[in-house]
Amino acid sequence: MPVKTYKPTSPGRRGMTSSTFEEVTKNRPERSLIVSKQKRGGRNSYGKVTVRHRGGGNRQHVRMIDFKRDKKDIPARVLAIEYDPNRSARIALLAYSDGEKRYIIAPLELKVGDTLLSGTKAEIHPGNAMPISQIPVGTMIHNIELQEGKGGQLARSAGTGAQLLAKEGQYAQLRLPSGEMRLIRQTCYATIGVVGNVDKRNIKLGKAGRKRHMGVRPTVRGTAMSPRDHPHGGGEGRQPAGMPGPKSPWGKPTRGYRTRNNKKTDRFIVRRRPSKRK
Repeated sequence: MPVKTYKPTSPGRRGMTSSTFEEVTKNRPERSLIVSKQKRGGRNSYGKVTVRHRGGGNRQHVRMIDFKRDKKDIPARVLAIEYDPNRSARIALLAYSDGEKRYIIAPLELKVGDTLLSGTKAEIHPGNAMPISQIPVGTMIHNIELQEGKGGQLARSAGTGAQLLAKEGQYAQLRLPSGEMRLIRQTCYATIGVVGNVDKRNIKLGKAGRKRHMGVRPTVRGTAMSPRDHPHGGGEGRQPAGMPGPKSPWGKPTRGYRTRNNKKTDRFIVRRRPSKRK
């Protein structure tokens, strides 16, 4: 997917890049596979803001993606590659031989007209889904299940993929995109290949308006606030944070501070991801 650049006709255009959408073959989504998206502006069911800097943005529809790939041993043909505003990856529209249509995450090198299969009889081809037990060691996979039958939860964003390193007993060892090495049951399903739209990381928005179109509102620096509103605030003129480590508006350590606490799955982690802070 090439990246499109613009002439600097304005300060917002200077440095701005966007996708050329060459791989997209259909502009409008399948009507039977979309539902309306209700915006909440970062508020929970009580009306309290629990996620800041959310609001506005363009109207969107939610595409119902098939993460489970539970239509086993039924061939499907790729009808189109589409854009999904709710995720960084492209999606592929499949038409199964029984007449049903479904969306999946489009892997790299998937083309219109390809035939895909999910199940134990599938071949090693980008877009085919099968149990990890049948995937050769060293293969790049995505849309990986953590629990059998729950649907893929790992490696679903643009350009990501996990590598199958080893198999032993009931578990397989994977290297995830973050660098973490983890054990997954071999009965869990995964899809062959790397997620497409690899150049997503090279896109520069260029101006604040494009961020507002995504539903992201402005962020104010803590050092620009008063000490009543933020721990970094206060002082005469421009001042540093004035503390050993940065904090959130509520006094919790942030920016690289490890908050992960999931003791149920810690035993499946062989090696944790590299630390961002040295």
